[in-house]
Amino acid sequence: MSYTLVSDATLDLPMDLVKRYGIAVVPMAFTLDGEEILHYPDERNMTTEDFYEALKQGKKSVTSQINPVNYVEFFTPILEKGEDILYICFTSGMSGTYQSALIAKDMLKEDFPERSIRVVDSLCASAGQGYFVYMAAMKKEEGLSLDELEQWVIANRNRVAHWFTVDDLFHLQRGGRLSFAEAMLGSALKIKPIISVDDEGKLYVENKVRGNKKSVEYMISKINDTMDEEEHTVFIGHGNAEERALELKEKLLERTEAENIQITKIGPIIGTHTGPGMLAVVFMEKEK
Repeated sequence: MSYTLVSDATLDLPMDLVKRYGIAVVPMAFTLDGEEILHYPDERNMTTEDFYEALKQGKKSVTSQINPVNYVEFFTPILEKGEDILYICFTSGMSGTYQSALIAKDMLKEDFPERSIRVVDSLCASAGQGYFVYMAAMKKEEGLSLDELEQWVIANRNRVAHWFTVDDLFHLQRGGRLSFAEAMLGSALKIKPIISVDDEGKLYVENKVRGNKKSVEYMISKINDTMDEEEHTVFIGHGNAEERALELKEKLLERTEAENIQITKIGPIIGTHTGPGMLAVVFMEKEK
């Protein structure tokens, strides 16, 4: 049976790749100084550049999870076309969207008993989620069935390595990732936390270094030490810091075995919590 690969707008994947692989993306809302805005991969309602500029001007952004009714409205036209669904969801370690999707799946069973909806927790976020959905889309193109791709996603989701750092520690502090004192001290000393995602899809601080240069060196070392021997695709994510992302790409081409390097923008959903200047690398780790 034909099926559609679905994800949500926390996936920070370039629009050309979303189109190329026919990925359906559920929009997600953020509220900027009281105005609710729906974010789509094509940035139709607000560009990421305008979003980060608004943050720099002092505007406050908050996000909310997708509710079951939103999922029902998005999934229904796909099911009506006779397509099954494989939905690779934003990590349950950072949001309740996964539970909302499961509720929507149960709500749709009665109207579409002959259709199959598979909801899989990616345990990934942002550029990591985009990377993983991109890898899954290539597997789908190779001819994997719905069952086969679902099994591949579950088997490989904990191999996606996320490494990132941020410029503004106070965005992490507002999200509960750092205390106010840690954010104050870290900012004064130009400390950069090296943040990753654990096997439960939750953020954790692995290390702290001083300055952008050392944070980049740390991420390069992780690629050289842990990247899969055969899969050399790497994503670089950035929060309105394209010049730094391009510089990092050149370093990766010179100093690692990375080959297919994609640069992607960190959108407003994740950018709300990480702020401008975030820089990330994502890749597939060796078998654990």
